[in-house]
Amino acid sequence: MRLRPPRFWTSETPHLAARALTPVSAVVSRIAQQRSTQPGYHASVPVLCCGNATTGGTGKTPLTLDFVRRLQARGHTPHILSRGHGGKQHGPLAVNPSRYTARDVGDEPMLLSACAPTWIGANRGNTAQLAVSEGADCLVMDDGFQNTTLNKTLSLLIVDGASGFGNQRVLPSGPLRESLENAFARAHAIILIGDDRRHIHRLTSLPILQARFIPGPEIRRLQGVRVIAFAGIGRPEKFFTMLREAGIEPVRTLSFPDHHNYTPRDIQRLDALRLEANTTLVTTAKDAVKLPPTFRAHTVIISVDVLWEDPTAPDHILDQLFA
Repeated sequence: MRLRPPRFWTSETPHLAARALTPVSAVVSRIAQQRSTQPGYHASVPVLCCGNATTGGTGKTPLTLDFVRRLQARGHTPHILSRGHGGKQHGPLAVNPSRYTARDVGDEPMLLSACAPTWIGANRGNTAQLAVSEGADCLVMDDGFQNTTLNKTLSLLIVDGASGFGNQRVLPSGPLRESLENAFARAHAIILIGDDRRHIHRLTSLPILQARFIPGPEIRRLQGVRVIAFAGIGRPEKFFTMLREAGIEPVRTLSFPDHHNYTPRDIQRLDALRLEANTTLVTTAKDAVKLPPTFRAHTVIISVDVLWEDPTAPDHILDQLFA
């Protein structure tokens, strides 16, 4: 069963349930504020954090990959730091794809490790020290905006343009991990993914850089093909919408929970649907790292590219990182 956020989290009008939970939210907000003032480890190299202020997927991992590739193109040796959500290993450790699986270290670290050395561990200060000792000359954090164990050189808030900050209330009254005031005070810029449907620009004076996700070249294989799309990411609907915007209308879509580990029963069901409907299965790169190789061989895996509204924007961020 897929657990969905309460509908009142996205409501733009006051809701009775949100009001009733306000006392609990006040406690959560106070704890988050206290934690944000705790000192962290000062790394000897620049640290870029791609985080968010809300629960759920906003696109942190694709942005992390984009910045890592840009850093590599500049001749740097970036390492990636992740918590390793969904994995059995707690770290700190380096993600070795030949030794670990997504069940061990999490799906996102497995995906990230194909691009650059990746470390998992709740204490980002510890993983930062290990990464630097192994040759990292800069660090990129996939999530961890609220993690205080490592000081950041630059912190970016990744925001989904369609959902924004929801009802702008802190958990459990809303989707925020902390108050917007507290989050904005520590952020250096906002990366807005998609159109600003929630009027984010009215909430802050922070620089807002816009980008959107577009499917990778694999999408060409699906032109004129009947497909069944499935995804276990923060917001599967975003993946399905991306396919439709590229001219691919799935005959069926299946949503799984974020970080879902596909069971043999799931694989059997998906394979049966593929054969019965004479269709091609299509999924995300994040989901693909959790699929058996034999099954992955007949599934089209769509990567995601970042298209910046201002092509110079990411380079300006990296210039600041090393300023």
